[in-house]
Amino acid sequence: MANQNNTMSNDGIIRKGDYLPMGKKTVLGIQHVFTMFGATVLVPLLTGLDVSVALFGAGVGTLIFHLTTQGKVPAFLGSSFAFIPVIITVGMMGGAAEGSPEYIANLQYAQGGLVIAGIVYVVLSLIIKLIGLEAILSLFPPIVTGPIIMVIGLNLAPTAVDMASGHWPLAIICLLAVTVINIYFKGFFKVLPVLGGLVVGYLVSIALQMVDFNVIKEAKWVAVPAFTMAKFNVQAISIIAPAAIVTVVEHIGDVLAISATVEEDFTKDPGLHRTLLGDGIATSVAGLIGAPANTTYSENTGVLALTKVWDPSIMRIAAAFAIVIAFIGKLGAIISTIPTPVVGGISIILFGMIAAVGVRTVVENQVDFKESRNLIIAAVILVLGIGGAMFEIPIGEGSLQFAGMALAAIFGIILNKILPPAKKEEKAE
Repeated sequence: MANQNNTMSNDGIIRKGDYLPMGKKTVLGIQHVFTMFGATVLVPLLTGLDVSVALFGAGVGTLIFHLTTQGKVPAFLGSSFAFIPVIITVGMMGGAAEGSPEYIANLQYAQGGLVIAGIVYVVLSLIIKLIGLEAILSLFPPIVTGPIIMVIGLNLAPTAVDMASGHWPLAIICLLAVTVINIYFKGFFKVLPVLGGLVVGYLVSIALQMVDFNVIKEAKWVAVPAFTMAKFNVQAISIIAPAAIVTVVEHIGDVLAISATVEEDFTKDPGLHRTLLGDGIATSVAGLIGAPANTTYSENTGVLALTKVWDPSIMRIAAAFAIVIAFIGKLGAIISTIPTPVVGGISIILFGMIAAVGVRTVVENQVDFKESRNLIIAAVILVLGIGGAMFEIPIGEGSLQFAGMALAAIFGIILNKILPPAKKEEKAE
């Protein structure tokens, strides 16, 4: 039942059902928009897809996800990085040079591949529903999920440092602003550390003459995104669709991370089959209109951990803003002028928060690291997940790549199953 008297629970956490005025919810939603913007537009910039369509696809995809998951999971869906290599491979089919008219034309076949990849998600969600959740969760005990969540955050760490390195003094100012707001501010302002850090960083950037206002002047007020229809080609499908096998593992890791962050088991309610179904439908819809594949965003999970604002409706407000920005060029241009070091300074905290949630998962579940099997499992997951290891399986003109969290998860699952429990270990004499 909604708490109509207080804006947050007694523990300082804003959950689903806690009353918040729409004005405050809107501001919190905008905070999530700023968080997801950089990564969401980077994928189309790298692949040749349209930026505005990507924003529209992220917004619509998030709403589809929330509809499918009964509005229970506080997740935002943005452009997936996992599909970048295969999209580029399809774009270059027939010897097309990257960025050429032939390359752009081939991207429509890449869209068709994304549609089928989304259908793979849907099929797997049905399989999970049939075989039962317990069979899946048995693969992910705390000794596996904790290090996997750490890998999610630590894999993003180089990105944060790279962004911040463009101007460390500015990045540090933003980092300090986020810290001060989150720790010392009271009331509603306490839950706006990201937005506050962005405002401080933007004002300092203006003073340092690092903001290009010409981008805002040249942007159109209203512009319809350049939607394109998907085309289907067996070769393109064979290159892109198998990548869904990798991203499904990533999806499970992301859902476990969100669950650990907000202290609710979303694998059971609304169910992993529903989260996977929502992600799959969102990806297929994105492919149909010319947007990149969608995925749950760890960046926004970091905001959840930092602010303790866990109301899923705020993510839906952020989705609505993403759709609006797709049609209003001036708004997108303003966000795009935020200097990279500003985002980098804030991301240092956000990405570190995700890794810290992984540490918390291990501690709260009392995983015993005196047991050698636990040490081995955690060690392999961390090194393979963070060290840049990659296993590549050739498929036609493309390849199926297992790297990062997906690769680490697979090895962690296997080791957890084959290594004997502690009670069966032989102790050194």
